[in-house]
Amino acid sequence: MSLFRKIAVALAAMSVLVLMGCSEQPLNMREGVTDISKEVYDLHMIAFWVCVVIGVFTFGAMFYSMWAHRKSNNPNPAKFSHSTIVELVWTIIPFIILIALAWPAAKLLNRMEVAEGDDFDMEIIVKGWQWKWEYKYLDNDDNLRNDVGFFSNLAQNSRELSIDSEKMTFSAEKITDPNFLLEVDNPLVIPVNKKVKFLVTAEDVIHSFWVPDFSVKKDAVPGIINDVWTIVPETGVYRGVCAELCGKDHGYMPIVVKVVEQAEFDEWYAAKVAAAEAGPDLNERTMGQLMAEGESAYLKYCSACHMPNGEGTGPFPSLVGAESIKGDISKHVDIVINGVPGTAMQAFGAQLTPAEIAAIVTYERNAWGNDMGDKVQPQEVHDQQNGGGE
Repeated sequence: MSLFRKIAVALAAMSVLVLMGCSEQPLNMREGVTDISKEVYDLHMIAFWVCVVIGVFTFGAMFYSMWAHRKSNNPNPAKFSHSTIVELVWTIIPFIILIALAWPAAKLLNRMEVAEGDDFDMEIIVKGWQWKWEYKYLDNDDNLRNDVGFFSNLAQNSRELSIDSEKMTFSAEKITDPNFLLEVDNPLVIPVNKKVKFLVTAEDVIHSFWVPDFSVKKDAVPGIINDVWTIVPETGVYRGVCAELCGKDHGYMPIVVKVVEQAEFDEWYAAKVAAAEAGPDLNERTMGQLMAEGESAYLKYCSACHMPNGEGTGPFPSLVGAESIKGDISKHVDIVINGVPGTAMQAFGAQLTPAEIAAIVTYERNAWGNDMGDKVQPQEVHDQQNGGGE
C-alpha cells in the first residue's frame, strides 16, 4: 500500500471515530429556556435560512454558468468586460440584507446587556478563581445576607477520571456519567421566575461565566465588575462552563445552576444562613479523622497540581520528602493559607475552612512516606489566620 493510500485510510478511520463520538451531540444551536435565549435562537435561525437561500442562489448561478457557458457549447467567448447593473445589484442587495439582520440583532443585544428597570429580586457576585467559581449573595433586602457564599468545585468523580486521563490510565468505558466534567459539589441555587443579576469578576486571571440555556455569557476580569441578568421560567438544572482559556484546569471549572421553587430556595438559603451564623467547625480531631478528611480534601483541592501521589507535575513541586512539608508545621500552614508569591501556589486561606486546611496539612505531612507523626488542629489554623487567636 502506498504512503498516500495509508494516509487516506488513516484519515478516513479518524473521521469515522470523530463522527461516532459526535453522533449524540446536537448539530444546531441550543434553544435555551429563557425568553432572551429563545429570541437569540429565533434570530439565529433567521440568519441561518437567509444564508441557505444566498448559498443556494449563488452556487446555483455558478454551476448553471459553468454548465451553460462551457467551452464545448460556446467556443467563442463573450466580449463584454462588466455590467454596471449587475454590480449595483450585488452591492445593494447584500447591504439591505445586512441592515435587515443588524437591526433586530442590535435591539436584542441591547436587551441582553441592559435590563428594564433596576427592580432585581436578587444580586449574586460570581467570582472566577483558578479553577473554581465563588458565589456570594448580596444583601439587597431583609431576607438575604451578604455573608452567605460558597465555592463551587468540579465534582470528585469527574476529577478522579480526569486525573486518570492525564496519567494515560483512562479509557472511555470508564465514563458512565453523562455529566462528566459538568458536575460540581455546590451548585448555584436561584428561585424560578425571579429577576437575577450576576455581578461577574475574577480573583486571578480572566475567566468567562457562560450558561447557554440562559444566553448568559460575561467575561470575569480581575479588578472589573461586569453584570448580566436573567429570568428563568422553568425549574431544573442548567449547566455551563468557563468560556475563557484560563490556565491548566480551564476545562475543569463547570457551572451548575439549580433553579427551584421559591419555597425550596427559602429552605436552602435558611440552611446557608444558619451555617454562616454557626461559624467554622473548630472541633478537635484525632489523627485518623484528620488523615481521612485530609485525603478527601487533598484530592479535591490539591491533586490537580501536585498529583494524587504527591509527586507534582510541571511547575508544581513534589511534596514527597519536600523541605516545605517536613519543616516547621506553622510555616507549612502559612504556605497553604497565604500561598507562595511569585509561584503558581495559590493562597487558600479564603477558599478553605480551618478544618480543611488542618486536615490537608496533616495529611501531607504523614502521607507518601513523609511520616512526620505530627498534626495540626482547626483551632490552631484559625488562630494563625487571625493573628494568634482571640
